Amino acid sequence: MRTYELITPEGTRDLLFDECLAMRDVENRYRKLFGGMGYSEVVTPCMEFFDVFGDGSRRYSQESLYKLTDTKGRLLTLRPDCTIPIARLVATRLRDAKLPLRLFYTQTVYENNKLLKGRTDETVQAGIELIGSEYKRADFECLTVAVGALRAYEGTDFRLEIGDVGYFQALIKMLGVSESVAEDIRFLIEAKNYPALNDLLDGLGDNDITAALKKLPALFGGEDVFEKASKLAGNNETAEVLSRLRSFYTSMQKLGLGDRLSVDLGIVNRTDYYTGLVFKGYLSGVGEAVLQGGRYNRLIGEFGYSVPATGFAINVNAVASLLRKLGLSPKVKAPDAVVFGEKGCCIEAISLCLTLAEKNMTVENSVFENLGEAERSAAERGIKEFYIVGETVKKLRLEGGVYVE
Repeated sequence: MRTYELITPEGTRDLLFDECLAMRDVENRYRKLFGGMGYSEVVTPCMEFFDVFGDGSRRYSQESLYKLTDTKGRLLTLRPDCTIPIARLVATRLRDAKLPLRLFYTQTVYENNKLLKGRTDETVQAGIELIGSEYKRADFECLTVAVGALRAYEGTDFRLEIGDVGYFQALIKMLGVSESVAEDIRFLIEAKNYPALNDLLDGLGDNDITAALKKLPALFGGEDVFEKASKLAGNNETAEVLSRLRSFYTSMQKLGLGDRLSVDLGIVNRTDYYTGLVFKGYLSGVGEAVLQGGRYNRLIGEFGYSVPATGFAINVNAVASLLRKLGLSPKVKAPDAVVFGEKGCCIEAISLCLTLAEKNMTVENSVFENLGEAERSAAERGIKEFYIVGETVKKLRLEGGVYVE
């Protein structure tokens, strides 16, 4: 019994007509933005060896990966992330390229989100990677391009949150817990699960560090966050992180972001290859971050080529869905003209369609056998022009619901 032939796998769905137009419009808008800023497109395989996502800071749980094998029985996975394959690419084929490298992509990622209801397992991402600079000006470029991506469409509103994973990492180092416990704390902070976080930290003792970690999910807002954080447990390392982050916040306000820019010390992304500045972007009307990124100075080194990098990815599906909801995306429109070929003139009719299409018209070849049926169908759809191809070519126009010469 063929049970599944009429449905798509969980976490996936078909896209139709206006949905496809919206997706392509978003992709093309970002391609133009990234290309205009000097970034070059790269494409990596949708399949990678499991090892690419199985070691070091790039480790993904097996349960979250879609796995398959090649003809030699080697374990493969559909990529759950675009940055890691690009790190592999840079460390191999681009190892001798002159730095800095500016790369962009528009690719699909696949991740099993079975515990996250309403989430898709198949997501198109567009993003940039700036490789080879450890300086703040590279982070500023990445942040500013991210703002450009968030405000690419008039009629939408956005906000950008910035943080630094170094603050969390410094507190964890001071706490001195195992890697698995640290991961549990990180997950609960990211999820802003206060009750579970408090229970876990209560079991680790009552001290200034656990008190600071309990408050970390709530350390978000404007410039006052820095004052609040400075009063919590810390050392020279946390003070340096706060100073660095405050510099980013102050400088980014030169873009006139106002309250669209906020600080969130609770950004501790589950992809733990980030080493410093991290940020998330939101669009009003979307319940989750549509953009995520940050600095990752050690990731490429795990592939044997130690160079710093920064970048971000934006969820194309989420942006396209919002634009459709707001009526800001293109719509499928009726053809500009229909061409009907009289008996024996079908090839000539199709040839005329191609000629008109080359002139940027949208043209449809009529497949009706009867001229009257062809005219009625085209008129009902409001198509303005109708061509009849026989011994000569007649061009008719729609007036009062009928075609006239």
